[in-house]
Amino acid sequence: MWPLTRRNAAGRSDPSPSRTAYKINRLLLSPLFRGTVKLGLPLAAMAALGGWIWVDEARRTLLTDIYHEARRSIEQRPEFSVRMLAVDGASPALAQEVRQTLMLDLPISSFDLELDKMRADIETLNPVATAQLQVRQGGVLQIQIEERSPVALWRTPAGELWTIDVTGHPIRLALRRADFPGMPLLSGEGADSAIQEGLAVLNAAAPLGDRVRGLKRRGERRWDVVLDRSQVIQLPDAAEGRDPVTALQRLIARDKAQDLFARDITIFDMRLPERPTLRLSQAATQEMLRIRSLESGGTP
Repeated sequence: MWPLTRRNAAGRSDPSPSRTAYKINRLLLSPLFRGTVKLGLPLAAMAALGGWIWVDEARRTLLTDIYHEARRSIEQRPEFSVRMLAVDGASPALAQEVRQTLMLDLPISSFDLELDKMRADIETLNPVATAQLQVRQGGVLQIQIEERSPVALWRTPAGELWTIDVTGHPIRLALRRADFPGMPLLSGEGADSAIQEGLAVLNAAAPLGDRVRGLKRRGERRWDVVLDRSQVIQLPDAAEGRDPVTALQRLIARDKAQDLFARDITIFDMRLPERPTLRLSQAATQEMLRIRSLESGGTP
């Protein structure tokens, strides 16, 4: 066999690769070896460098300080500073309550603001339905509030008076009933969870005008409509397939024909709409018994 480094007749070196170069070229054709050289060796070098730095506490502390200093220099740049807080969509009292809840010490870096946590804290306030937070240009933290709208007053079983929205969510504690003269009053246990049905009953009772004093929830099942002159309309349970709104509308239609509400009746029992029951007051009952006694030949 001729040596690989032999010269040809013209005196030039043999162009064929050496044995070592041939083996290296063959190895480079292997995907595993090629990946090891291109990726594995750099990762191993980086891991060795990181281990060398990490084992020495002084070098580790130095790199940590450099990182924190670089981050602090970026966070404290003027373009990342929040200098104003704007609360939109809320009443002045609620806006002040939002500011007191957040207790931000302005100016502050936008990197130090935990917007998700701040939004969750704001939405824990009873008057707030939803809140959206956004850092705007000019260093302004804008908070967009959707405030709950009160539709009724709810007297809790403990005797507290709260304003509630259409979902039955309590909004604010009311000190006096007189402060909300045009708002209907709901009472009884479970009244806040049946607010939609209660509002439908109040809407049906609109022809009665100012005579309606409020609704009272009975046994978390049905409503009583409380009128002035100590009159009460007992409505059926909707869960039993009897519509309280329809029952109330029938009673109001009968009142227009027979003037029932003007009579000395204390309870209009509509729990069985097909068989309504009326209860007279004590004075009316005694008067009726007296008349019957006279008609039967008794003494007055």
